[in-house]
Amino acid sequence: MYIDVADLRTFYDLPIGQLLRELIGEHVRLMWPSLTGQALLGVGYAGPFMRPYLEQAERCISAMPAQQGAVPWPEEIRSAVTLVEDASLPFSDASFDRVMVVHALDHCADAAAVLNEAWRVLAPGGRMLAIVPNRRGLWSQSELSPFGYGRPYSRGQLKHLLRNCHFEVVDDREALFMPPTRAKSVLRAAWTWERVGRRIWPAFGGLLLMEAEKKVFRVAPTNGQKSRLSVFKPVFVPKGAATGLKPVRSVRGPGKA
Repeated sequence: MYIDVADLRTFYDLPIGQLLRELIGEHVRLMWPSLTGQALLGVGYAGPFMRPYLEQAERCISAMPAQQGAVPWPEEIRSAVTLVEDASLPFSDASFDRVMVVHALDHCADAAAVLNEAWRVLAPGGRMLAIVPNRRGLWSQSELSPFGYGRPYSRGQLKHLLRNCHFEVVDDREALFMPPTRAKSVLRAAWTWERVGRRIWPAFGGLLLMEAEKKVFRVAPTNGQKSRLSVFKPVFVPKGAATGLKPVRSVRGPGKA
């Protein structure tokens, strides 16, 4: 079940939401350092992590699910938001180079439908980045953030889901190692928690970030032999030319001229 978009916007405007935006955003930028000249689509509530690409990407569009609701994004310039259904994005095939999925796979009713649509709108070789709560992490057990209200994933579960939807995983990492709390002492040390957590307990990060590439399949011939396809071509014979075929006599019914 999706979280209301007003609650998501309120959370990311709070100090803890702004901190999470920075912590998670650092990992996103490490995975996607530049999107110059590329088309980016955000599915779910990806706006907080798409903002660094506004000036460099060819275009950035935020697709917000109807069950969640939509708000203008970005607020300072012309809005680039569309209200969508999970299994029906209003875009043509292969129209984006990158797709970022945040607060979607963990809240939607059919995660495969969301990924299948992401695959469809991606250009061949395009990349998709999924951000979901980690089943092993503390943030999936806490209601302090939106990541505690959805369906968490293990790394194996997310990889299996992506592969079933014709994606090839190319990179994955964990993020958000500090404990879920509003204590100022912990929040001030958030970057230290992040650095230490990556080295000491990397499998217990609060979030999973997984990048996958769109796979395009080609039909390969079997048994190592080249396949042949028989195609029937029409042959036009000039009127009166010899064809070696016996003429067909027409039969007229009685009384017909």
